[in-house]
Amino acid sequence: MGSGALQIAGLLVGGIGMIGTFAVTGMPQWRVSAFIETNIVVFETIWEGLWMHCIRQANIRMQCKVYDSVLALSLDLQASRGLMCAGSVLSFLAFMIAIIGMKWMRCTQSSWQAKGYIILTAGLLFILSGTVELIPVCWVANTIISDFYNPVVNVAQKRELGEALYLGWVAAVCLIAAGAIFCCFCHCCEKNRSYEYSAPTQYPTHNEHLPSKMANSYSKIQYV
Repeated sequence: MGSGALQIAGLLVGGIGMIGTFAVTGMPQWRVSAFIETNIVVFETIWEGLWMHCIRQANIRMQCKVYDSVLALSLDLQASRGLMCAGSVLSFLAFMIAIIGMKWMRCTQSSWQAKGYIILTAGLLFILSGTVELIPVCWVANTIISDFYNPVVNVAQKRELGEALYLGWVAAVCLIAAGAIFCCFCHCCEKNRSYEYSAPTQYPTHNEHLPSKMANSYSKIQYV
């Protein structure tokens, strides 16, 4: 019962991380315009994502435009495109393999080795997808912070951390946590399997089945 709950918990956490990864990949709020001037009236808010940039005017109308060319993006955003797509594919594969592993647990209760391999593969893919997602999120965040405190950069070109970056960190943590859960479950299964195989089987001796009177009679005959 405890192992089944652990699998379900890992699958739910991994599913949340997978959905979060898909959302972060498509969200335009990676870079948000920074308002550090004395003017408190803000008419436009600029969002920059991996696939498009949007301009929101006075919280009334928003216009988005897809980037005309990949070369127009900065180096960090170009690399983030490929890494986030790879992280999305890896998280989806890990989620599907985890579902297959749970069905395999219910169908065949005898093949422990195959079950362990399936669950371990799902766990490693979850950890790999979370690590791949952390790279672009941290890279873009570092670039934004460096440009923000760089006096050479124009004020109009400075940006702040968008909501997609925070969601990306949460999704990456969920993916890594799900991978750790599945790996721990596989390790526990291997321990239980090795303990069952290593436990010696004690068979009663022949003398233990003999009644006490018969044993005494045998001892007297041998004495005579």
